[in-house]
Amino acid sequence: MRRIAAKLAIGLVITAIGMFAADTALGTWKLNPAKSTSTSSNKLVSRTDVREETPDGRVKVTRNEQWASGGPSHATYSYKYDGKEYPATGAQFDTVAVKRVNANTSSWEVKKSDGKYHQTGRIAISKDGKTMTQTFKGTDTDGKPVHGTNVYDKQ
Repeated sequence: MRRIAAKLAIGLVITAIGMFAADTALGTWKLNPAKSTSTSSNKLVSRTDVREETPDGRVKVTRNEQWASGGPSHATYSYKYDGKEYPATGAQFDTVAVKRVNANTSSWEVKKSDGKYHQTGRIAISKDGKTMTQTFKGTDTDGKPVHGTNVYDKQ
């Protein structure tokens, strides 16, 4: 009986640690253009994402970026890892939905209300926590097919 109770206690501790572990996506991430690829005609020149936890358990993203064919842009959005749509401000998309796959991986979907811009993808954080790789596919703001990989370095 003691063995069963001990195994249950150990199992609960491991589960609790996994549930309340720090989000590996939090922090400041800077795009590494040399390691990134995209089929888009309007490529990212630079991007910095600041990801922080909010008091209500969301992840807030503050994004500053520069595109090849235009000036800088600034976007903000926040989400929970529940797959529900949350609004975005200043981004190419109106909504973002994110699901946790495992401790270092999440899947996401973004879309614009006009129906042209729609992308899905994954974010994977390296085991050492220093690199974030974002893969994406879908359509761009003109409704043209696009896919690629953005690689970020933790600052």
